[in-house]
Amino acid sequence: MTAKRHNLDWQIIEWGGDARVREGSPVYPLGKTDSTPNTQRPTLNPQQQTKSRFDLEDRLLEFSARIIRLVDALPNTKAANHLAGQLLRCGTSPYGNHGEVEAAESRKDFIHKLKICLKELKETRRWLHLAAKSAMVPPSRMTPILSETEELIRIFFSSIRTAKRNAK
Repeated sequence: MTAKRHNLDWQIIEWGGDARVREGSPVYPLGKTDSTPNTQRPTLNPQQQTKSRFDLEDRLLEFSARIIRLVDALPNTKAANHLAGQLLRCGTSPYGNHGEVEAAESRKDFIHKLKICLKELKETRRWLHLAAKSAMVPPSRMTPILSETEELIRIFFSSIRTAKRNAK
């Protein structure tokens, strides 16, 4: 028995009931068959992906861990405890919210959740500047985390701009 599908002829063998099994190779127009050996066909190979790639989730995880270490290094004073609580909440929030971004249900939802990450990063920057200004943490420790905060803010700002442009 032969069936016609997309201008290709397939041999179909019925094995009782509605079950069908395709057998043989397709017959292409003009009697040509696909003679490309499997070794010449492109395939995805995860082992070949050895070059390092940018992973925002890993970067946000490391940023959150740095915030936690910074908060733990703050002195045990009333002002430092207040600052520590604020920094801990807003500084670790982008990592969790990035998971929400990845699970966005629509383009609008995606952009909204990116904006939440950006807002939290900007708040983190403010609290870090206050910690630096009040000399609770040595400047040598503040400079790298402030730089990373600025870079993440730029990444999320660009992502939001790109997502908005692509939504049109």
